[in-house]
Amino acid sequence: MPGLLRGVARTAVVAGTATAVSNRVSRRQAGRWAQQDVAASEQYAPPPAAAPAPPAPAPPVPGDDMSSKIAQLKELGQLKEQGILTEEEFAAQKSRLLAS
Repeated sequence: MPGLLRGVARTAVVAGTATAVSNRVSRRQAGRWAQQDVAASEQYAPPPAAAPAPPAPAPPVPGDDMSSKIAQLKELGQLKEQGILTEEEFAAQKSRLLAS
């Protein structure tokens, strides 16, 4: 009986080791394939579309300069929220508007 038990234990250890190695190889291979898929999709992806230029601010109405600036700031904020303006473009337009 001890010989039989030892043989069963050895078989279990070998099978467990083989399964662990096989799983690790499969995970590593799947990771490499995923990286290749990402690289291939980036290589053949169309270039991103350029964002349209922000609208030119309306000329200020005499006596209504502050409300005009507020309206323009709100419009810039909406364009930024929609993703049309980047953070840098928003900041540049905002500074230009407040400086005028």
